[in-house]
Amino acid sequence: MDIIIIDGLSFALPLFIMAIGGIYCEKSGVTMLAVEGLQGFGAFVGAFVAVAVSGAFSGNSPVPFYIAMVFAVAGGAVFALIHALLCLRFKANQVISGVVVNIMAMAMTAYLTKLLNRVIFGAASDKFVLTVSSKITIPVISRIPVLGAVFTNLYPFELVIVAVAFIAWFIMYRTRFGMHLRACGDNPHAVDAAGRNVNKVRLSAIVICGGLSGLGGICFAYSISANFSSSIYVGYGYLAIAALIFGNWRILPTLGACLLFGFARSGGYRLVQVLQMPSSFQDLVMILPYVLTLLLLVFFSRQNGAPRALGEIYDKGAR
Repeated sequence: MDIIIIDGLSFALPLFIMAIGGIYCEKSGVTMLAVEGLQGFGAFVGAFVAVAVSGAFSGNSPVPFYIAMVFAVAGGAVFALIHALLCLRFKANQVISGVVVNIMAMAMTAYLTKLLNRVIFGAASDKFVLTVSSKITIPVISRIPVLGAVFTNLYPFELVIVAVAFIAWFIMYRTRFGMHLRACGDNPHAVDAAGRNVNKVRLSAIVICGGLSGLGGICFAYSISANFSSSIYVGYGYLAIAALIFGNWRILPTLGACLLFGFARSGGYRLVQVLQMPSSFQDLVMILPYVLTLLLLVFFSRQNGAPRALGEIYDKGAR
């Protein structure tokens, strides 16, 4: 059980912070299918910087990882401006824009990873090899049966994600900006009548989504695979979108959905080990979160209440 909890959290928390980014964007009224692309590009920037600066630090130093987190947030936020430009400036279809951003990110990161490895690092590789992030255990509380597993062998980024998630929750529900953002997704004309610029609020939400997606991407790369390549995050962003839909565009229920997906994955892996099944079954286990997603959406999608203006192109003159 402890192993299931530990591994499940390392999968669920990066997913959760990406889903929060999606909530911010969609609560503002902009459909966000580009989470996967933003995650991938942010992780690419962070991984490249981590590899570039790693020679200046000792092998066990956590500094490159924290530098990578900062640059991953910046990379995801900047790349999100493409979605903002298409949706807000050119009023493109938001679903198509999200798909285009995902395709661009996949192609660009695959090409640039090979190019930078060859030109800068002199290696013929399609991935950036990262060190395995160190883990920490919180004394005393980690000895509590079952619950103590939550505080055992934690990746440092898990604490960062929890802190960022709390800040995101506070901004969303306890600040004037959060109130305006939520209003933009339900009644943007009322926001405009109150003197706020709807497109500026939505731009902020898209950039926040990009930053949080990049953070989730680099944390996923460090915890799950210990390397970055354009293939490691395939499907992960869409799982974050499914989590926020199942969570009804609310942060706390979305956390529950992410934990459910994480424990389904880690529980499946543990089952394969306990039953001593062939290693090929571990690949099959990877589909469990996606199968669970389909089942949950089939049974609960009718109860979801999306923002009323979600996906609608805002026209100031149409009232």
